[in-house]
Parts: sequence; structure tokens; C-alpha cells
Amino acid sequence: MVAAVFAVLDWIAVARGSSRLEYVAKPVATTMFLAAAATLDVGHGAAWVLVLAALACCVAGDVFLMLPRDAFVPGLASFAVAQVLFAAGFVAGGLGAPGVAAGAAVAIPAAALLARRYIGALRRSGHAVLVAPVATYMVVIAGMAVASSGSGALVAVAGAASFMVSDSLIAESRFVATRRWHPVAIMVTYHAALAGLVLGQL
Repeated sequence: MVAAVFAVLDWIAVARGSSRLEYVAKPVATTMFLAAAATLDVGHGAAWVLVLAALACCVAGDVFLMLPRDAFVPGLASFAVAQVLFAAGFVAGGLGAPGVAAGAAVAIPAAALLARRYIGALRRSGHAVLVAPVATYMVVIAGMAVASSGSGALVAVAGAASFMVSDSLIAESRFVATRRWHPVAIMVTYHAALAGLVLGQL
């Protein structure tokens, strides 16, 4: 509930362009998702620890991406590590072959198409230095989506899909073209992703 309140406050801050409120609400919302995951009545095994570590990386990524200076690469790296940890958490919890196959059939082609679009935009705009980091990130988030599908937890699959949508909107806004609705949509889908990934632990 607390996470949801701060998530909504962050949406309001982004919609209004209130940096002060965003500096508080954004990291606190993610921290509250971390706290919620930490207090879930689940086995405290490797999968749980990995998800907590992933959420901690998300907090770090949030801070990097909202700094007044450009810290996009450290933010991207933080979220890339988070995706690896989320995927490892799903693997630790056990994967089913049919789910992995279904996830791969959807996530990998989608990630490939998006990567082609964003890498092309980076090269055309003279930002080729970002091609490798962005390509690497697309690989790891696709891997996380496949692993979520293999877990068999539909809420986690929805969370992974929301994460891909949120990150795609960030790339679209940053590298291709910005739309007025992008900032709020990015945060709504991001928080929906965190909720799905946390609830997937149940």
C-alpha cells in the first residue's frame, strides 16, 4: 500500500514536472517495493535473496536516472544488473520448459526488433558509443522476460512485460522522439512491473 501511494505521487510529480517531489517519491516508491518483497511470507531462499538484490539495483538505477547530470550509462548498468538478478531468481525458483519456450518465442523477436530500432537511431544521431550498452541491456531484459515465463507465474510474466514496455518507452523518448505522455507512461509501467515481479514471489 505504501509503495502504491508513493508510486502515484511519483506519477503526479512527473506529470507536473515537479523535480522536488520526484526526487522523494521515485526512490521511496521502489524502496517500498523492496520492503514489501522483504516482508513477504515466502521461503527465504536463493530466489528471494536475488529478487531483493534486483530491487536494490532498481533503487540505484532510479537515483542515477533522475540526477540533474546525465548518468544514463550508470543507470542503465544498474538496471541491467537488476534484470540479471531477476532472471537468476526465476531460475533459482525453477523453470518449466514449455514456459521458457513460449517466452523465448515472444520476448526474443520483440527485443530484437526494438534493439534494431534504437540502435539505428543511436547511429544516425551520432551516439554510437551507446550502441553496446543498449544492445547488452536488450539481451538481459529479454532473458529476464523468458525466465519469468518459465516460472509459470502469470503476474511475474505481466511484470516482466511491463518492464520491457517501460524501458522501450525510455529508449523511444531518449533516442527516437519524445511524446508528452511518455514520462508518465514510463513510470506507470515501471511501477506495474515492480508490483508484478514482487507479487510473482508468492
